[in-house]
Amino acid sequence: MTTPFHYEPGAAPGPVPPPECPAHGLGVGPGGLRRFYGPEAERDPHGLYDKLRAEHGTVAPVLLHGDVPAWLVLGHSENLHMTRTPSQFSRDSRRWRALQDGSVAPDHPLAPIFTWQPICAFADGATHERLRGAVTDSMGRIDTRGVRRHVNRYSNRLVNDFCQQGRVDLVSQFAERLPMMVMCAILGMPEEYNDRMVQAARDMTRGTATAVASNAYVLDALTRLVQRRRREPAEDFATWLVEHPAGLNDQEVSEHLRLTLIASYEATANLIANVLRMVLTDPRFRARLSGGHMTVPEAVEQTLWDEPPFTAVFGRWAVGDTELGGKRIKAGDALIVGIAPGNTDPVVRPDLGSDMAGNRAHLAFSGGPHECPGQDIGRAIADVGVDALLMRLPDLELAVEETELSWVGNIMGRHLVELPADFASRPPQDDKEPPSMGRPNTPRQDWEVQSTVRHTAPTPGRATATAPISTTSTATAPISTTSAATAVDESGSAASAPSAVGGIPQQRGESAPVRLWRAVSRWWSGD
Repeated sequence: MTTPFHYEPGAAPGPVPPPECPAHGLGVGPGGLRRFYGPEAERDPHGLYDKLRAEHGTVAPVLLHGDVPAWLVLGHSENLHMTRTPSQFSRDSRRWRALQDGSVAPDHPLAPIFTWQPICAFADGATHERLRGAVTDSMGRIDTRGVRRHVNRYSNRLVNDFCQQGRVDLVSQFAERLPMMVMCAILGMPEEYNDRMVQAARDMTRGTATAVASNAYVLDALTRLVQRRRREPAEDFATWLVEHPAGLNDQEVSEHLRLTLIASYEATANLIANVLRMVLTDPRFRARLSGGHMTVPEAVEQTLWDEPPFTAVFGRWAVGDTELGGKRIKAGDALIVGIAPGNTDPVVRPDLGSDMAGNRAHLAFSGGPHECPGQDIGRAIADVGVDALLMRLPDLELAVEETELSWVGNIMGRHLVELPADFASRPPQDDKEPPSMGRPNTPRQDWEVQSTVRHTAPTPGRATATAPISTTSTATAPISTTSAATAVDESGSAASAPSAVGGIPQQRGESAPVRLWRAVSRWWSGD
């Protein structure tokens, strides 16, 4: 076991350049360690992963902003072990030795990411279970079918804004806007959706000089929402957190709303942009998609392997001296969950061009007790949003050469700056607003059998794969006020609801194979 951290902040063997110095733009810092920020890391992150893997193996020492040391975990199995073993690798950032000795200032560019908050993402054990339980229970109350209708309408509304122009930037005019529109509605603050909210959500995770101010803007809007929901409950995620039996105080509710909003927004915006880029630039991908051999959910899953929306998650902190990937980790060391490098680990994926359809072993949503609880909502937004866009504009074509596309990166991920596309102009379509994001409560009937098992949100990918959403019918049809279980049958079409409490529901007729078999039997027997 080895530890290459001969350099510690404040104890470097030589002078350290000031933050404004051009030397900070180089890929190698004090102690010969590679920087996990700056031009090289942003321009070619996969190239940096390859260099680190060749030099150090599955766990590599890197430097964060300000040349603060940390460990980047590159191996797939090592990432799973770290995320699944909170007794060794805690989410409590207060354990970070660099914070304790003052090497990292409160206004550090990554402060919005690592500053401890009273939320489940920074907790372990019983505290984590209490806070995480409130989040997952509240998410379980979200009507997934209603969300999909919501996404479809918002997608059509966005397409209406540019469908007559014949050209669109799919990043700024679609991918960055759709998730924020949907998440603001889910949380219960549709009036807060604006350009400033979109910009702040993107800015606060980039490690920029304005990240702290952007974080304050978002948190202020969410604090106002919590105060309003204490006075005026509604059918939305904020109200469900406020009223949860876990008894979250206002700060805990606000911080969990911020976590949910930013994580869901950033991940889904990047995911949508990455899927659309693959559709427009990979001929094999688009041919399979348009030919019906690859559904949109399968396309999304492939993208989660190749271009995960978060390339890394900061962070974990060593509870005590330990070992990981042959490296000696000291108590208080910071570690980074390497999502993108873990997805390309040669041990689990020797051929990066192989089809990963149906394989959900990727690290796109992390793992262990802190695995993303809202991943099904994110998948639903991407599935329905991309499907609705392609149905409205099936002739989308990339408007520039693929080599002209550029990315902006940070330690958590990278996203496309622009994705310009051309298409034949079309007239806008009508759309209507669905009334609620919550599951409608219908009277229980005598014939119903209800499970006492806690509800978990269904995987949204299956519905889209078998029954693509029609942008014409759902754009104009009002949402039923009956429950999803009684209003929609397995084929996705409307089912008849019981006429009165205690009545017998209409029975489904015989299927076509059964009717055919009966007819053959009657012919054979001479009836």
